[in-house]
Amino acid sequence: MPQLTYIHEISPRPALIIAGSEAHSRYFSEDAYAAARDPKELVIIDGADHCDLYDRKNIIPFDRLQAFFEGHLA
Repeated sequence: MPQLTYIHEISPRPALIIAGSEAHSRYFSEDAYAAARDPKELVIIDGADHCDLYDRKNIIPFDRLQAFFEGHLA
């Protein structure tokens, strides 16, 4: 079945989607964000590809992750 078939069922649980601006899979993150219901947040990391988000800790927006989790998982 297509991966986004049931994405609407995630709501009302919050969804945080993170992708690199240069990732080949960025389109899928954008499609998932568009299909998801609120609450949702899409974070695009400028200049990063998919592997950079595993290997380059200095570009990971830990402050954004912390704010998201603190705001939604209280």
